[in-house]
Amino acid sequence: MIPKKQLHAKDLHHISMTTFMEHLSLDIQGYRCDTEMLFSVLTKAALDNGSLESACDDLADVADGNTLREQLNAALDVADLQRQEAEMNAALVADLPAELPRDGVEVAIDFHDEPFYGKTPEMRTYTCRDRAKKGTTRFFRIASASVMWRGIRLTLALTYVLPEYSTLDVVQCLFRRLQRRGFQMTVLYLDKGFCCGEVIRYLQAVGQKAVLACPIRGKTGGTRALCCGRKSYRTTYTFTGGTTADMAVVATLPPGKSGKRRRKWLLFVVIGLDWSPKKVKQRYRRRFGIESTYRQRRQMRVSSTTRNPAVKFFLMGLSLVLVNIWARLRWQCFRRPGRGPRTVLVAAFKLKRFINLLRRAIEDVYATIVAVPITGPRQIVIY
Repeated sequence: MIPKKQLHAKDLHHISMTTFMEHLSLDIQGYRCDTEMLFSVLTKAALDNGSLESACDDLADVADGNTLREQLNAALDVADLQRQEAEMNAALVADLPAELPRDGVEVAIDFHDEPFYGKTPEMRTYTCRDRAKKGTTRFFRIASASVMWRGIRLTLALTYVLPEYSTLDVVQCLFRRLQRRGFQMTVLYLDKGFCCGEVIRYLQAVGQKAVLACPIRGKTGGTRALCCGRKSYRTTYTFTGGTTADMAVVATLPPGKSGKRRRKWLLFVVIGLDWSPKKVKQRYRRRFGIESTYRQRRQMRVSSTTRNPAVKFFLMGLSLVLVNIWARLRWQCFRRPGRGPRTVLVAAFKLKRFINLLRRAIEDVYATIVAVPITGPRQIVIY
C-alpha cells in the first residue's frame, strides 16, 4: 500500500464499496446493472436522505430505478434474515482499530426505530408496536451495541428485532455477538426501554456491571415515592414484579423556561457498582455521546416504501455501516499531533464532509443529470 498525504473522495468510494461487497452478499447479475452500481446508488440515496428512485433520477449512467428495485427485492428475501443480519454484523466490525481494547470497553445498547404506516398483515408481522410517535404505533426496529472510546463511536453489533422478541432476548443476543468478537464489557448503559425485571435479574445473575435509566411512575407510590428530600442518595427498591435492585436517586436543579430552577429527579438502577449518585449521573451522560451515532444514522437514511421487510432491515443496517466507516477513517487518518494517548482531530473530518466527498465521488463515476428535455409547444428563451 502506497502512503498518501490526502484522503481523496475516490478513496472513500473505494473503501465503502470494498466493505459492502466483501461482507454483504448482494449478487446482482443484470445486463444493465451490477452489484457495485446498486451499492453506489443505495449509498447516494442514503447520503441525500432520499429514495432509490431519486438517486437513479439524479445519476446519468445507472439503470432505471424500477430495474434496481427489482434486483434488490430479488436479492433480499425475508427467509434469509438471519444470514443477512450476520453479514451486516461482519461489515460493522470490518477493520476495527487495532488499538480498540477488547476487555475494557463501556457499551450502550439501544433501539433504532423506523415508522411504518402500512396496513399489510404480512408486513405487520415484522414490525414492533410501541407508543405513538410520528403518527404511528408500529415500527421496524433494530437494536445495536455501541462503544465510545477516545472520541470515536463505533457500533459493534446489531440485531433485527421482531415482535416476538422480548427485551431480554435482544440483550442476550447482543451479549453473544460481543462475546464472539472477544469483547468484554466493563459497564453497560441502558435507557428506560430496557428497565424491566427480567433484564435486571439477568444482569445481576451474570454479574454484569450496568447502569439503567429508570422511569418515574406513579402519582404518590411506585418509583415516584423515591423522589423525596432535597439531596441525592442511594437506596434499595423492590419493583412490583418482586425484583430488588440498588437505586441511585439523583436530585438536579435545571433552569426552566422562565429561568427559575425547579427540582428534577433522575432514577437509575445500579448493578455491581458502588458509585455515588453524582458519579452515576456523570458516567451515564457518556451514553449521550454514543446516542449521537443514532442521530448520525438518520443523516444517512434511505427513504423507502418497500413491501419487503428484508429490504427495510437492510437499509437500516446499511446506515450504521456507513457511520462506522466514517468513524474508522477519522481515527486512522486524523490523529491529533502530540504526545500522550491517541485522540482524534474532530473538526478535521466531520460527518458532513464525509457525506459531501463520498457523494461527489459517486457522481463523478456515474455522472449527474444536468439538463432535462422541455415538453410543450414553447421553448425557453435565455437572455
